[in-house]
Amino acid sequence: MTPRENLLHLLRREGYETVPVEFMLCPSLEKSFQEEIGGPGADYMEYFGMPWRRVGELIPEDTDITRFYPYYDEIKDNMEIDEWGVGHESSPTSMHMTKMHHPLEDAEEVEEIESYPIPVYTEEKNVWVKDRVKELHEKGLASVGNMQCTIWETAWYIRGMENLMMDMLSDEELAEAVFDMVEKMSTDRALIYAKAGVDILYLGDDIGMQHSIMMSEEMYSQWLYPRLKRLISKVKEVRPDIIVIYHSCGYIEPFINYLIDAGIDVLNPIQAECMEFKEIYEKYGDRISFHGTIGTQTVMPFGTPEEVKENVWGNLDIAGEKGGLMVAPTHLLEPEVPWANILAYAEACREYKKK
Repeated sequence: MTPRENLLHLLRREGYETVPVEFMLCPSLEKSFQEEIGGPGADYMEYFGMPWRRVGELIPEDTDITRFYPYYDEIKDNMEIDEWGVGHESSPTSMHMTKMHHPLEDAEEVEEIESYPIPVYTEEKNVWVKDRVKELHEKGLASVGNMQCTIWETAWYIRGMENLMMDMLSDEELAEAVFDMVEKMSTDRALIYAKAGVDILYLGDDIGMQHSIMMSEEMYSQWLYPRLKRLISKVKEVRPDIIVIYHSCGYIEPFINYLIDAGIDVLNPIQAECMEFKEIYEKYGDRISFHGTIGTQTVMPFGTPEEVKENVWGNLDIAGEKGGLMVAPTHLLEPEVPWANILAYAEACREYKKK
């Protein structure tokens, strides 16, 4: 099988030939990869033979971010405005992390929400996506439409988390206006990817914390679950065979049945420090597949190479011969992760022998 075919079979729990290697590097690790391993300009995804590629970010109709300037008292020199109008302020020590500024944090009326110049995405502006998908498939690679900030995160990035939480509890009209605006934009984006023929649509919103869910099940089922379900339903009307992966860090076990009912096919990352993969697999592994499970707070930065391999092999044994686990680090690999452990992870995938 090609890498694409092998991956799709694995995620559909139809068996697999080889264990795919997949991880993401922070900028400093990517630089060290080029300096120490791959050479100048080398692509680590190609070097390690990763089976998928993101097709690229969609282009909004209006790319002029100055339309968001009125939402800020000051645009600092160390601040960038993204295509949604969210401000990101960096500092000399922030590396790839930034302080976020929320353009609608002071909004008090529904009209202010409804007049917000949120980006519009159209197929006409993004005809290039089909060519990119075709190019990846011709190389034997799976294509991914990446929009891991889907509804909840996109909404609170724009409104501010505390404000949006308060809206959900005490000003439902404002909350409805924000979520409706974001749901439409996210659905438009998802449908562009689906119609272009991507194999995988990667959705996500962090709805868990280290040891608890971020909101009550009642709040989740009222505000987020129906919107995610509508979005996925529309996508699968267009592409019934598309694989929907959903990302949320943290402890989210109480939400998993909602996510399955909403239509997700694969859950990421089953954060090792927050949930036990064996327990989650035994409860849900007959209905969904998984991506992740190797801790980036623990074993990847602080374990030995042997411990990394044992984690990889142990989790693959849990999933068994039919697959259902794309084993990988649970998040972006940060500077404290040693290359010995990254290489051990890749070796463990390649050396694994199915029981």
